Formats: sequence, structure tokens, C-alpha cells
Amino acid sequence: MTDLLAAIDIGSNSFRLEIAQVNCGQYRRLDYLKETVRLGGGLDAQGRLTEEAVARGLACLQRFAQRLAGFAPHQVRAVATQTLREARNRDAFLARGQAVLGFPIEVITGREEARLIYAGVARLQPSTLPRLVIDIGGRSTEMILGHGRAPLRAESFGVGSVSLSMRFFGDGRYTAQAFRAAQVAAGAELEEALVPFARAHWSEALGSSGTVGAVSQLLAASGITDGTITPDGLRWCIERCVQAGSPDKLDLPGIKPDRRPVIAGGLCILYTLALHFDIEALRPARGALRQGVIFDLESRVDAARRKRPHDARDDTVQELQQRFGVDVAQAERVRRLALRLYAQLADDASPAAEPVRELSWACALHEVGMMVSHHDHHRHSAYVLGHVDAAGFSQSQQRRLAELVLGQRGSLRKLDARLGQQPFVWQVLALRLAIILGHARVAVDETVVRLRATGRSVRLEVPADWAERHPRTLFLLDEEAQAWALSGALKLGVRRLETAAA
Repeated sequence: MTDLLAAIDIGSNSFRLEIAQVNCGQYRRLDYLKETVRLGGGLDAQGRLTEEAVARGLACLQRFAQRLAGFAPHQVRAVATQTLREARNRDAFLARGQAVLGFPIEVITGREEARLIYAGVARLQPSTLPRLVIDIGGRSTEMILGHGRAPLRAESFGVGSVSLSMRFFGDGRYTAQAFRAAQVAAGAELEEALVPFARAHWSEALGSSGTVGAVSQLLAASGITDGTITPDGLRWCIERCVQAGSPDKLDLPGIKPDRRPVIAGGLCILYTLALHFDIEALRPARGALRQGVIFDLESRVDAARRKRPHDARDDTVQELQQRFGVDVAQAERVRRLALRLYAQLADDASPAAEPVRELSWACALHEVGMMVSHHDHHRHSAYVLGHVDAAGFSQSQQRRLAELVLGQRGSLRKLDARLGQQPFVWQVLALRLAIILGHARVAVDETVVRLRATGRSVRLEVPADWAERHPRTLFLLDEEAQAWALSGALKLGVRRLETAAA
């Protein structure tokens, strides 16, 4: 079982679990479970998930947990998409969901979802042609331009088959007027994509999602096409819906019962895309989000085996450093110091440990806010890291990085809720001390400071002769001890030693 990987896609319409092996780049599916949960249909007028929708989701996750019994944390990645990006009570759902599932659940951004969708398609259906990949989910639609394995542009738009069906066909009636209104609404949402995703930028169009698959099967079973989605085929489907008058009376071969209530919204989005983006033929893709998640997970597992792990998130950090003009030399000095200090505090300080990698990224990006202003740059840095599109990172992980860099200086009271948690408190302490030691922006002897922790008491030891040569740094360290005393999170003492080895 050690070579198995599992991806959980917590979508707005369906929850999916896929278990696979990736050997020498070859993908082999071993198991696939799908349940129609309609989580997106459970958002109330205040943008909160109803208890009924939460119960459906938790019941599904509990069944997934039974299938995943025996899997280690590094073998499983669960991602949530648009509904949990929107839900105002998502944190409460995530806490309950993670307790039931037994694994963390990451809420990913729309662009990250698009990147992972393209990764699944590009690996399972390789091509040398420039391509457009479309994924119509329950509450969002992703569009990606790519060439080979590289996504060149990825965007997410807030319209999906569930949300559009609820808005325009929620009364259970199919009318020509409702279809026209739904197409106008879809077109308004997708209009900003007209130029960047225009026909001149791609040679083939592929569709990845349940909506595309369902319409493809419907057209093939009806003998309209070979499964290729065309404007004429979509018009035929819409006409049949209007003739039927309601989902209950819709009699089309190849359409599954769970897809029937949301097919109208999906058809409107597809028809709008076909007309506005000149898509003459849209073919179902072999890959999807869940496969992209597994390929991404496989790269992380492979990276963890190396002494210096590296994956897509490291590339993103380097790109953000360049974009925001970070002083890379200073960031590296702080990183080396912080990791050395953290290793003296934490139980697991191996390079592949996720808290170590998060601390490393926080050090690399702690000054991105200086692009905005040097005044209170830590607050600007935190905002940027919490909101920037960062390939490879989930929203949850970006929030953790934002909290870390927010805590790099100033009062610790802003982090009161987190300072009682391990390893966060050690990450914050290591980052703050590293910034103080490196405040002069010159090379620092990384061995000069030693930390000794006993419970919630930490003793910082420095050689007496070093302290005499660096009175300003020692002053800052004494102030840091006072800041921790005020927070009550731990007791930090500064001790001068007669010799570095004492």
C-alpha cells in the first residue's frame, strides 16, 4: 500500500475519491468512488452551508475514510473547490470534515484548481498542439490555455452547472426564455475571457468534468454525434429540454439521474462557450482535477525523498520574490538562521517536514510587503501572501504563511489564538529571532546563538564577547524577551555565556 496515492475532490456537485499508482510516469487507477452530494446547492441566502448539506458532505467523507483506512498522511490529499471558497461557515465544515475524514482538507483557489485540472489532462492525454481545456463544475468554470505540460494561462469564473440551474431553472420548468436568460448570465461572467482565450490561441478544445462527460454521452447515445460536443448538438439538447418542459419529463438516453437536475445549467454554459469562443468541436478529456492532484502529490512525495526537497511551491516562491523585488540575499540569511534555530526547538526539523518548508517559504517572502511600503511592511506582506495567486499552495497554507509573516515583528497579541499551538509558536519564535540577528543585513555567524527549551520556557544563549561587540542586537533581543513576556505564550530569557561552548 505504500506506493498508493489518493486524491479527494470535494466539489460543489459531487465528491470524488480516486486511488492510483504512478510508476515511471505511468498512471494506473486502482479505485474510484463518486457520490452526488450537491454541497453547492446547500448554500443559503446568507452564503452559509445548511446543516442538511453539511450532513450529506460529512456522511460521504466518512465513507471515503473507511476506504482510506491504512493510508499514511503523505499518501492522501483532499482539495475543496468553489463552494468552500464561498461558504461563510467553511471553517466549521472543514473542522468537522477533517475530523471525520482523518486527513487535512485544503481549500484551493480557482487558479490553482485550473492548474491542477490541466496537469491531469496534460499527463493523461498528452499533445504537442496548443490547447484550450474547459472544466464546468457545480459553481465555477475553469479555462486553461496550455502547450504540452505547461499551463500558459489559467482562470476561474464564478458560474457553474449547479448555481446556474438553481437560479434559472429552480422552479422545475424548462422554457426558451429561461435558457436565453441563463445564457446571457453565463456570457456576462465569461465575457472577460473573450480576448485571452480567443480562438487564435489554441488548436484543439477539450472538456474535463462531469458536465462535459454527461453531455458527450447524451449526444453519443442519441446518435447525434460520436460524443463530440458541437454547437448543433447543444442546440438539439436545449430544444429537447424545452420540449420536455421540466427535468422530470426529460427523456434522453445516456443521462444519469444525478445529472438530470443540473443538466440545463451545464448546457447553457457549454453553448455560451461554443458560440463566444468559436468552439466547433469540444472533446471529452481523459484527465481531471483528481488526477492532477495525484500527479502533484506524487511530485511532493518524490521531493520529500530528496535531501533538499523541491516542488511547484518552491518555483512559485522564487517567482514571487522576483515579482515583488525581494532582497534575496537577506531572505536567504534569515532563512538559514531561522531553520537552524527551529531545529533546536522542534521535534521534527528534517528538510522535508512541512512545518520546516513553511518556515522556509515564510522567510523567503517575509519582505514582499516592502513593495507596497516600508512602514508596517509585515502587515502588507501578510495581506499579499494571504491573497496572491500562488501555484501549488492551497488557501489554507497561504493563510498559515500570512500569519507567520504577520508575526515577524511587533506585538504578539495579534497571534494570540495561534501561539498556544505547536509547531506554530516555534516557527514564529525562530523567524523573529532570525530577523533580529540579521537586522544589519550583513553576514551573520549562524552558530553564535543557541536555544534551549524546557516546556514553555526558552533560554537564548550568546557568548559574552559577542554580546559586547553587538550591543544593538543584544538590545533588540532583550526587547524580544519582553514582547514574549507580555504575550504570555512563553518565557524567553537571554543569557550571556563566557565562552561559545559553555
